[in-house]
Amino acid sequence: MIRKALIFALVLLVVSCRENEAYKENLDSPALYSGAMKQLTDVIVHDIFSPPVASRIYAYSNIAAYEVVAIAHPDQFVSLAGQLNQLTPIPKSTDPKINYHMAALHAFFQVGKALIFSEDKMQVFMDHTYDSLQKRGLSDAVLEHSMVYGDQVAQHILQWADGDRYKQTRTHPKYTIRPQPEYWKPTPPDYMEGIEPHWNKIRPMAMDSAQQFIPIPPLPFNLEKGSDFYNELMEVYEVGGSTGNGGEDIAKFWDCNPYVSHHRGHAMFATKKITPGGHWMEITSITTSQAKSTYAETIHANARVAIALFDGFISCWDEKWRSVVVRPETLINQYIDEDWTPLLQTPPFPEYTSGHSVISRAAAITLTALYGPNFSFEDTSEMEYGLSSRTFEGFLEASQEAALSRLYGGIHYRMAIDNGLDQGERIGNYINGKLITKKAY
Repeated sequence: MIRKALIFALVLLVVSCRENEAYKENLDSPALYSGAMKQLTDVIVHDIFSPPVASRIYAYSNIAAYEVVAIAHPDQFVSLAGQLNQLTPIPKSTDPKINYHMAALHAFFQVGKALIFSEDKMQVFMDHTYDSLQKRGLSDAVLEHSMVYGDQVAQHILQWADGDRYKQTRTHPKYTIRPQPEYWKPTPPDYMEGIEPHWNKIRPMAMDSAQQFIPIPPLPFNLEKGSDFYNELMEVYEVGGSTGNGGEDIAKFWDCNPYVSHHRGHAMFATKKITPGGHWMEITSITTSQAKSTYAETIHANARVAIALFDGFISCWDEKWRSVVVRPETLINQYIDEDWTPLLQTPPFPEYTSGHSVISRAAAITLTALYGPNFSFEDTSEMEYGLSSRTFEGFLEASQEAALSRLYGGIHYRMAIDNGLDQGERIGNYINGKLITKKAY
């Protein structure tokens, strides 16, 4: 009788322990991290961050999580300290009560929250996430100790971020419009001032400088019929109009304009969407889920893609504000057809090179290195914005379509697309070759 009672008590103890540690299944699930990434994207959309600034938020928050993962899985991953410009090793801890997956998640939240405006939205999501984990057995002690360590890592990453010259560029002068016809001018309907003309002063992650991958110069400005420039302008006029170009679905799917204004008489309203970088972070989440990546592998993939996006925007914006090429809409309205409008709203910054082309190819090169050249996937990123999904046989195919969408949208010349793809490919290959994050077996 006593023996049966002891066995019964032992069974109860084992069951109780399993129930109390059910939270570990969540903290080992990549869906937990992907959900946090989606929340960060939703806040970025809500706060209307420009594409370059959004890439900065993605990069630092994911690097914070990755550095914790590198400590938690030293047999698999290598720290980015000493590999990324001016990044030093994060603090280490011998506290046995730390759950490092929890600490990585908390570091991600804390860095992301510090770089956005709507902190309350992120805090509500954090509280809900932590409450759910505690209901599945996460103890107050493990949560507290993991949060303390996550806070230490977050502060370390944020101090590093403070040195990237972002804050200094907030006080730099605005771009002064040049009167010559070859230079960029604000475009309708809002004639917004140029976005981030000093982004090339931001410290890159892996590149030596913003000028490391300067593309070939744009075609010489020439409006004479038959010139190379004129021919490319006419291609945009014929292919990229607001109706009947045959590429509407592609253009709209890859629009990724964080702020599109709509005018109806005297009324104006705006719609918000993910940035082009946000679209590729969504593709990363789709990929890690489909590949059944582990929690740590999911964070690793997000960090690698975010770094490629960050440096891609710096390189692209360096060229945009050096060549300051005029947008097709400006020239078409002035010299060809004053009533012509592009299918997509022209973004408020110079034309050359195409940002979609650069960052899409850099991200695609990164994902191809991680998951292979023939990784087919269904991109559902835009379905929440009322668009259908699209299927691709590989990441490079997706990046090619993203680039071409800018011609269909009527906002880029072919030279910006083709040379932007080349620029992004060089950036992606360079980063893949420079950064060592997974240990060889």
